[in-house]
Amino acid sequence: MLRNARHTKILEIIEEHEIETQEELCEQLASHNFAVTQATVSRDIKELHLFKVKGVTKRFRYASISENENGISDKMRSLFQACVLEIRPIGNLIVIKTLNGNGGNAGVVIDRLEYREVVGCISGDDTVLIICESADETKSVCERLNAIVKG
Repeated sequence: MLRNARHTKILEIIEEHEIETQEELCEQLASHNFAVTQATVSRDIKELHLFKVKGVTKRFRYASISENENGISDKMRSLFQACVLEIRPIGNLIVIKTLNGNGGNAGVVIDRLEYREVVGCISGDDTVLIICESADETKSVCERLNAIVKG
């Protein structure tokens, strides 16, 4: 039970704050009455499949694959995983190649993710074009999309 409560609190913390290091996460957990070691936090990070993305005020921050994915169901996630063949960043653009006839499906998933970095998305038969604010944000979006594809 304590582990589940700690995992829930970690997800809340990284959603509310830019956490760059395991030590910062330990400090935040301690401020919420969770006494943890760095080794425990390291294990939690692996179990929660957290990864680092570019921060706004810090160089990097921890993020969760489900951070902005409340809008997609397991079925949509499975469809995205099955139909995406390639995700390629180009400047502030991302080109996604899909199986024939699945560009629209992938586009719907991307729209439902509501990533703040995505300005817009255009879908064709087997291609999706994503427009991001900047090249730095493109990398972050690609990492998250690739994480969905890999499951």
